[in-house]
Amino acid sequence: MTTPDRAGPGWPSAVIAGAYQTGVLGVRSLTRRGVRAVCFDCHPDYPGFRSVYGPARLCPNPDTDPDGWVQFMLSLAAELGGRPVLIASADQFVSAIARHAETLAPHFVLTPGAGLQGLLADKQSQYDLAARHGMPLPRTQLVRTAEEVEAFGRIAMFPCLMKPGHFREWQVFPDGHPLSYAKVSIAATPEELLERWQLARVANPEVILQEIIEGPDTAKRVYLSVYDAGSRRIAHAMFRELRCDPVGFGPASVSEPVEDAEADAICDGWLRAIGYSGICEIEVKRDTRDGQVKLIEANPRLSGGGDAAPYAGVDICWLHYLDLIGQPVEPVGPTGRHFKHIVLRSDARTVLAYRRAGLIRWRDVFESYRPPLAFFDLDRKDLRYSAETLYLTVRSFVGGIVRGLLHRGGAS
Repeated sequence: MTTPDRAGPGWPSAVIAGAYQTGVLGVRSLTRRGVRAVCFDCHPDYPGFRSVYGPARLCPNPDTDPDGWVQFMLSLAAELGGRPVLIASADQFVSAIARHAETLAPHFVLTPGAGLQGLLADKQSQYDLAARHGMPLPRTQLVRTAEEVEAFGRIAMFPCLMKPGHFREWQVFPDGHPLSYAKVSIAATPEELLERWQLARVANPEVILQEIIEGPDTAKRVYLSVYDAGSRRIAHAMFRELRCDPVGFGPASVSEPVEDAEADAICDGWLRAIGYSGICEIEVKRDTRDGQVKLIEANPRLSGGGDAAPYAGVDICWLHYLDLIGQPVEPVGPTGRHFKHIVLRSDARTVLAYRRAGLIRWRDVFESYRPPLAFFDLDRKDLRYSAETLYLTVRSFVGGIVRGLLHRGGAS
C-alpha cells in the first residue's frame, strides 16, 4: 500500500469550514497536493478573506441563522460539483456539521465521526466521554447555580478555572468585560470563583468548573492525530509546549516535537475507546501533585497546533482527505526532525508576559528562535498576511515594552 503524494484526475474538491488562519493552512495543505480547495466563514475579518489561498466565501452564522447556513452549504456544493470533502477547522462549524449531517451528507463527503465530533466540541459532553472511557481528568463539575459553585469551592483545591461549554458563549460580552473572548477565567479563592460565575451567568449560568493541573507550561503535550472509519490511527505526532498565550492556560505560542510514550498511549487509547474517526488534537498535562497525565481539552478538527505536524512529516489534512475519499493511507508518524513551531503574533506578547513573571531569560528567548523554525503565521507566498503578521508582532512587542516602562515609572 502506497500513500499518494498528489491528487489524481477527477478527485473531489475540498471545503474547509472556517477561514481563520487554521482553515487557511488547511486550504494550503490541499492545494499544494493538487486538490481544488476553498474555505468559508461568517466572520469577514478573518485571514481567509484576504489570503492568497482565498478569498473565503462569506456564509450566514450557523448559530443564529441555521437555515440560511444550510442553504449556503447546498449552494456551495452545487457550485463545486460532485461531493466535495468537508473538513472543519473551527468548533462553530464542527457543531453545525454535526447538527445538519443528515442534510449535508448527500452533498458532501463527511467524516463518519461527525456526530462524535459534535459531542467533543461541547466541553461538558467531552468531559463526560473522558470520564466514562478512562481519560484522566482534574476535578471537573458542570454548575448552574450559586449553590453549586459554592459547593464546588468547598471541596476543590485552588486556584481553579471556569470555562463556558462553548468558547463563543462569552463572545457576547463587550470589549473591556473581564470575560470578553476569554477561553477560561481563573479564580484564586472560592469567593473569587463565585464572583466570576456571577459575571458569566449573564450569558449562560451553565459553566464548567475545574481544578488546575499543576505544573510548568513545558509539562503540556499536544497530541495530533487522524483516525479512519474503523478507529485505526493513520497519523500521529506529539509536541511539547515551550510558551503559551496566556501564560499557563492558552494555546502554544512556541512548541517543539517530543517523544512521550505515556501521553501518546493515553490519548490513543481514549480515542480508540470512544470509536473516534477523523482529525483530533488533544492537549494533556502531567500534574506535579500526583504525576498523572490529565486531559486539558480535545479539539476534533484542524487546529493551530496541528499546523506543526506537517513540518514533522505528518500532513494531517492531506491524510484525512485521502482517507475520506477511499484512497490508501499507510500509517505515518513523525520523522524525528527537530524544529520550533512558532505563532509569531501571540509570542511577541507572550515573551514579555513570561519575562514579567520571571519564567524565562532573554537567553531562553534567543534559544527558542534558533533555526530550524516553522511559523504558523508567516508564509512567503502569502505576502499580505505575512506582512500584517510582522507589523502586528512589532507593534505588540514595542507596545508591551513601552507599557512596562510606563508602569514602572508610575510605580516609582
